[in-house]
Amino acid sequence: MRILAIDHGTKRMGIAVSDELQTIAQPLEYIPAKPFDEFVSRLQTIIGQQKVALILVGLPRNMDGSYGPAAALVREFVSALKAVVAVPIQTWDERLTSVQANRYLIGADVRRSKRKERVDQVAAAILLQSYLDSRMEIDR
Repeated sequence: MRILAIDHGTKRMGIAVSDELQTIAQPLEYIPAKPFDEFVSRLQTIIGQQKVALILVGLPRNMDGSYGPAAALVREFVSALKAVVAVPIQTWDERLTSVQANRYLIGADVRRSKRKERVDQVAAAILLQSYLDSRMEIDR
């Protein structure tokens, strides 16, 4: 079974999935955030195709660890998602994932127009990889 990560955004949701052993994250795609029904429909298709056992949603925190207005939006999103998706949902700290994703794409010489399309799914993969790595540390 795989873990799916969502990098929440008001325009686009970045999607990444783990491999079946849950050790490596890979960017998958982005889904437009609105309309919500269409987002959920596409997400449910991915959940079925990828055999997803857990959904991980990035929860933004300020650098001091506190939560701001963006975190409240994510919590509302998670509540709405729990009402329509049967897979367990967990949040995970996503501080600086978008910054890391942009740096990675710039370093990979991805054009600005393409970076905009890919940054959300790469941020979701970074978020997911940090979660997978933390679990491997615990297992040691």
